[in-house]
Amino acid sequence: MSSPQSRLSKLASQLLPYPPRTPEYHHRHHIHTLSPTFFLPRAAAIEPDAEAIYHVTANGKILRRTYQEAADRARGLAYFLKKHGYKRIGILCPNTPAFLESVYGIGAAGAVNVGINYRLKHEDIAYIFAHADVDSIIVDAEFLPLLDEYLKSHPNVPLIIDDDTDATEGQLSGQFDEAVLEGLRCDVANGSKGWDGLQAQTADEEAVIALAYTSGTTAKPKGVEYTHRGGYLAALANVVESGLNYHTGRCRYLWTLPMFHAMGWTFPWAVTAVRGTHYCLRKIDYPEIWRLLRDEHITHFNAAPTVNTLLCAAEQAVQLPDPVRVTVAASPPTPHLFEQMTNLNLHPVHVYGLTETYGPITKGYHMPGWESLPKKEKYMNMARQGHGFLTSLPIRIIKTEVPEGTIEDVNKDGKEIGEIVCVGNICAKGYYKDPDATRKLFAGGVLHTGDLAVWHPDGAAQILDRAKDIIISGTSLSPSPTATSFFPISFPLFDIPFFCSTRANTTHSGGENISSVALESMLATHPSILEVGVVAVADSHWGERPKAFITVQQGKDVQPQEVIEWAKRNSAISKFMVPREVEVVAELPKTSTGKVRKNVLREWARGGEREG
Repeated sequence: MSSPQSRLSKLASQLLPYPPRTPEYHHRHHIHTLSPTFFLPRAAAIEPDAEAIYHVTANGKILRRTYQEAADRARGLAYFLKKHGYKRIGILCPNTPAFLESVYGIGAAGAVNVGINYRLKHEDIAYIFAHADVDSIIVDAEFLPLLDEYLKSHPNVPLIIDDDTDATEGQLSGQFDEAVLEGLRCDVANGSKGWDGLQAQTADEEAVIALAYTSGTTAKPKGVEYTHRGGYLAALANVVESGLNYHTGRCRYLWTLPMFHAMGWTFPWAVTAVRGTHYCLRKIDYPEIWRLLRDEHITHFNAAPTVNTLLCAAEQAVQLPDPVRVTVAASPPTPHLFEQMTNLNLHPVHVYGLTETYGPITKGYHMPGWESLPKKEKYMNMARQGHGFLTSLPIRIIKTEVPEGTIEDVNKDGKEIGEIVCVGNICAKGYYKDPDATRKLFAGGVLHTGDLAVWHPDGAAQILDRAKDIIISGTSLSPSPTATSFFPISFPLFDIPFFCSTRANTTHSGGENISSVALESMLATHPSILEVGVVAVADSHWGERPKAFITVQQGKDVQPQEVIEWAKRNSAISKFMVPREVEVVAELPKTSTGKVRKNVLREWARGGEREG
């Protein structure tokens, strides 16, 4: 008797593997509309037996799936969605094959996917799915309880449950597999049109393919509109910038980054574009990550600095025989971390971006001349945010002390501070159902990031902080908002500028602005510290002063006063920069991508209640 997987393959083989050509395409022979959904049928047509997916399932089985099988399943889901008329499909899953296949199935059905963070509170999940107007939800069986709040007000929205097993039919399979099979049978019954009956190549490349919701730490989450064109071009940029096809063998990409976060930075599309293998991972498990790095010869993964910090500190950490390219983003990394990673043969590709830019939009390009620099200077250069991506226009850094909508560049002197703004193909279309927020996002015709940076003479950007994370010390009196000049005090070990300011119209001689990013970079070099988060706390004399929350490396011990005295002994640090308060905590609060949640640290510093 044939296996369920082989029966599925036989059924799916009746379907054609080629994408359709729209009427618009036939009248414009020199172009075709762009959609990243096209990458899957293309990969299956070129190399059907190539391994597309490796996954350890919820029932503990190793699942390996070819590109033909993955394409078959995505097409089956697409026909199922079309049959039932579903247009906006929520996804509440970890990094599973079902999530990956849903990205393509939803796109091929001409629908919109809404993948959201399963670590959110029940009420936040309910808000997002209601705001996005989803008409069905693909949900992992483990996360069904997270929908309790949403289902109270939307009891008739159908759920498609994935059990994440190795079975595609029978007792161990679930509703997701049944939907795939129903869709494949539907296509056969209607003439076996295959991809020609779907929308792998969209008729309108400016149509929305996905809604990526922001974290909503300070306001309600916003639905960022991703278009087919933007997704295609962002994915192509990541192929190049992360070097997904730089080697002779197959790209083996490990899913440490959540697929729900900014559409996995478009890597569900980018890895498929080069016919790489997706190593799906239900959760961050550092021993398992090291096993896969070692035994499966992973070539690439993406992770925030804090994930890389904990990975380097894991007991299983060992220098790998072959280099692994690690795309690092979500918060500014320290040069010290890049040195640690490189020593393990984990080579950082530093990028910067946000949800509104499909994830990465700049890269810290590694220049050959850096190899002759002193080691610390080399890693300092690597930690800069760099230049705009291949498929975008160059980023700009603009003055902030100007009226809204005024766009004026800062000097490229590495000193004048301004806001990073973006223009080009991989800026999102806007916020769903929020024209006011969209207008503010694009005030003056550029996309505002809210990140403060300097522009170096070589054109590279270097982030200092989010505007709200700058610590303003020595401004207990009200300054003039338009009379601020900035000057840097360098921290020679890594040449990281601490930005200070002198402000007019005050009787105080201070007014020092301290970058929490720079202070964190300095404290992270302490031999016993693992992670650092710095925030401002109120001070009756200085207005604000820095407080540091730290975690300690395994097997080591350090007292807060020891850290303070160590910082004071560092001659490069001015006294006003040294935190007068250091608190050792078991773990720093983080977002789903491993970014330190400064809003939570600020609440802790005010004496707020702590979870756990």
